[in-house]
Amino acid sequence: MAEQNKVHLITGGSRGIGRAIALALASEGDVVYFNHFDPDDSAADETIDLLKQAGAEAFGQKFDICDQEAVNAWVGQAYEAQGRVDNLINNAGITMDGLLVRMSAEQFNKVIQVNLVGAFYCLQAAAKLMMKQRFGSIVGLASIAGQIGNPGQANYSASKGGLIALTKTAAKELAPRGVRVNAVAPGFIDTEMTKTIPEKVAEAMKSMIPMRRAGQPEDVADVVAFLCSDEARYLTGQVLSISGGLYM
Repeated sequence: MAEQNKVHLITGGSRGIGRAIALALASEGDVVYFNHFDPDDSAADETIDLLKQAGAEAFGQKFDICDQEAVNAWVGQAYEAQGRVDNLINNAGITMDGLLVRMSAEQFNKVIQVNLVGAFYCLQAAAKLMMKQRFGSIVGLASIAGQIGNPGQANYSASKGGLIALTKTAAKELAPRGVRVNAVAPGFIDTEMTKTIPEKVAEAMKSMIPMRRAGQPEDVADVVAFLCSDEARYLTGQVLSISGGLYM
């Protein structure tokens, strides 16, 4: 593989923000590996077609990032096949909302397991290889909920706050080996997840945003692509809020 071509690993890459990130990162000749946990492969196949149109090789695989063995195999296979891993994007995540006093242990634990523990598995697997090759960038998808909290999302807010802390610790440990670790914290982004919010509630949320609109997946993807680029070579341990000014 030519030196300029890069290898990108993206979790939750079949739809929404994950797909937008894949398309923002993929240049001609790059290789994109993404995972998904959709009921079927239709969205993943569509993402593969879009990436191929962009001139990249693309490989989608269905597995649960809570399965550490599956994560290790996915990352290892990509490295063995390509000889390098340039970027890992920890994008996969879920919500199971409910008021704190009514939230079940299952609701709390499942969100923490996917959003934080699963992200740790992926980060750890990629970090071991990136430390050996002495370069690489890891970006975690946190959330404004992890910065300021959000009623009805104790589990989600805790998972994203934990991801921010994980990012900062990993950045300090990996920087001496040439590996950068950053995070982005999206606010109200127009995705399938936010489309389930009642219209009146969504409009009320938008009214609190200084820019008076929801963000688009591409707004997040462009910042992630920047963090993975050489232009961000002196940035590590940072959390960039992408919220239209909702969090400053």
